[in-house]
Amino acid sequence: MVANIDVSAVEALGEERLDWRHKAIPASAHGLAVAQARDARLPLADFGTPLLTLDAGALDHNLHAMAGWADAAGLALAPHGKTTMAPQLWRRQLDAGAWGITLANLPQIRVARAFGVRRIQLANTLLDPVGLGWLAARMAEDPEFAFVSWVDSARSVELMDDALRAAGAERPIEVCVELGGPHGRTGVRDEADARAIADAVRKAPTLRLAGVAGYEGALAHDADTEGLATVETYLRRMASLFGDLEYETDEPIVTAGGSAFFDVVADVLGGLAGERGGTVVVRSGAYIVHDDGFYRERSPFSRGTGGTAGTRLRSAMHGWARVVSRPEPALALVDAGKRDLSYDEGLPEPQLVRGRGTGPVEHARVTALNDQHTFVVDATAEVGDVVRLGLSHPCTALDKWLLIPVVDDVRAEHPVVVDYIRTWF
Repeated sequence: MVANIDVSAVEALGEERLDWRHKAIPASAHGLAVAQARDARLPLADFGTPLLTLDAGALDHNLHAMAGWADAAGLALAPHGKTTMAPQLWRRQLDAGAWGITLANLPQIRVARAFGVRRIQLANTLLDPVGLGWLAARMAEDPEFAFVSWVDSARSVELMDDALRAAGAERPIEVCVELGGPHGRTGVRDEADARAIADAVRKAPTLRLAGVAGYEGALAHDADTEGLATVETYLRRMASLFGDLEYETDEPIVTAGGSAFFDVVADVLGGLAGERGGTVVVRSGAYIVHDDGFYRERSPFSRGTGGTAGTRLRSAMHGWARVVSRPEPALALVDAGKRDLSYDEGLPEPQLVRGRGTGPVEHARVTALNDQHTFVVDATAEVGDVVRLGLSHPCTALDKWLLIPVVDDVRAEHPVVVDYIRTWF
């Protein structure tokens, strides 16, 4: 069996040397290989601030919770790799049974191919002629490399076909017709136009019609009654279109499902699994890290519709910042800001002062972030104290860190670092 990822390339990351490039890594560890630092199990207290960490137990719990849900639902899982851009975590997802890895653009595809990811879904349309030439060459040199892209216009089909012909593509690229919705993101808005696009794909010798794709997360921000109804209506349109088209593969796919509504995807599209040889592919990416904000409130696991009764995902990411100023009685400034922490889908939340439990920050809250500072009000933490922060939206937290320490248990009184996750953003 061909490996889903180049294990040797992933393991070689342990040979990278730690130095000044890696934020918050203690100077005492500079010069060590990552694998040596991992084996040393350095105390978290040795690491500087600002700092982002991942939690080993939470990662493992979330990984198996989602894999179990997908298996029970009879759906394939192609996690969106853009969330972490971490081949070490992609390997774990693939080893847990993931169908492939989803990505968003050409640079991300290049990272994945550098680590030998065997099956990639591009949740986007690739029109760059140079990029298409590069992709055609990679497909020609590796017959086991499976790739599927999306299109949402006849013009896109024409441009892809022209570029692939010019590049002398030896293998056709599989594409899905992307169906969108009103006020959504990309995706053709009209089913008649979608059928015309499918016809154009079938006439293009360098392309092969492989399925129907869409993204429901852009149509509803909240999992309230109205939001869920909007998502369901859209997914039913996808199901109808999937049944209407004629494919150029024996295993067509229908793919949807971000990290907030994959339960609705299972309810509406799940019945298509096996129909006409089809595979239903969900693309949830945030689940492995989860959060203390946006997804904590919206994940199907939080709503009780993901996994077995009572199963919830756990946030694996936390920020750590030191109080550097108390200029007013009710205000503390800590040394992490927009360059270090996510803030686009909710502000960080103070959780504890290291070594003091949860009491000192029980009523504290974050009101704003600057580039390098976070404003915390109603905190009793003193200058020099280190505060642990819960974060929202992993996609815009991890992208600020080249190397992320993984602690054994963020809830321990004295956590130790047991691994390091390398990212490519």
